[in-house]
Amino acid sequence: MTPPPFPGLDLLATAVLLLDENLNVVYANLSAENLFELSQKHIVERPLPSLFSDMGELITAVSKSLLHNASYIEHDLVLVTSGGATLHLMGSVTPVEYEMARILLEFQKIDQQLRIAREERLMDQSQANRALIRNLAHEIRNPLGGIRGAAQLLESELGAKHLVEYTQVIMKEADRLRSLLDRLLTPNRPPHFSEVNIHEVLERVRSLILAEFPEGIAVSREYDTSLPALIGDREQLIQAVLNIARNAAQAMQGRGRLVLRTRIARQVTIAKKRFKLAISMQIIDNGPGIPESIKDRIFDPLVSGREGGHGVGLTLAQTFINQHHGTIECASGPGKTSFNILLPLAEGH
Repeated sequence: MTPPPFPGLDLLATAVLLLDENLNVVYANLSAENLFELSQKHIVERPLPSLFSDMGELITAVSKSLLHNASYIEHDLVLVTSGGATLHLMGSVTPVEYEMARILLEFQKIDQQLRIAREERLMDQSQANRALIRNLAHEIRNPLGGIRGAAQLLESELGAKHLVEYTQVIMKEADRLRSLLDRLLTPNRPPHFSEVNIHEVLERVRSLILAEFPEGIAVSREYDTSLPALIGDREQLIQAVLNIARNAAQAMQGRGRLVLRTRIARQVTIAKKRFKLAISMQIIDNGPGIPESIKDRIFDPLVSGREGGHGVGLTLAQTFINQHHGTIECASGPGKTSFNILLPLAEGH
């Protein structure tokens, strides 16, 4: 079968498929081949459902278009290809009258738009979280000081030794809560920027993790040593990476493997701003993965998947990275969790 002579469609950046009335593909342009990673030979003359293992709402839109002779647009369409790739697309379905072609499908990837929107939402959420934490911490700090002071006075008046143990519990718990509040208030210190070698940051984190978990944690390094220095706050970056690495080690119960990886990223967009170069840092572990129930909330304050965890570490890490105009993304499943940190480099690198 000779595909319809639409040479102009091959010039489009959007993917185009033409279907006959039986929903067989009769034409695919070059962008469609690239998007679905299939050649003309594996697309043309095949039924549309055979191209995807999950068609989402696409088949419904196609059926409606044929029935009502009207166009439909799906702004958030998810397709799973027969090869297992998940695509987030904006798709349009348009009825046409051209020999054997009855339906024109046009697809455009929206992964980038979704990522930008997610980053903006996370940054807004992070700012709201910081304001909430700051106000809550200040409100708790004052009465907490009063409780500890009253316990000290009470201890000095008590004669029985076994009763003093109770006041000691009160004071120790008050000190523990005050330490937690201090950690929550730490991000309010403005960063002190200077030139930082990111590998010095990672080596510091590596030495701390090995000292804290000397028996069961192995830390591998996969560094791109050609990376330039960045302008940042060394202590904040160490704390951000350490919080992620320590969470990973604790999730593996002190036994497992961590990988610290660095790469250069080119032409990245962070919060609608384009950067020619950025440093990509990955902290990867082979632990059990993040529980599904909290996957979407791991950067929220006081959310933890570990019994006894405070849920502060990742919140602080996100805050510190945001103060460097960077982002953190996480992908997790059983046997592999990866945190990817992107830190933009100043122009001129």
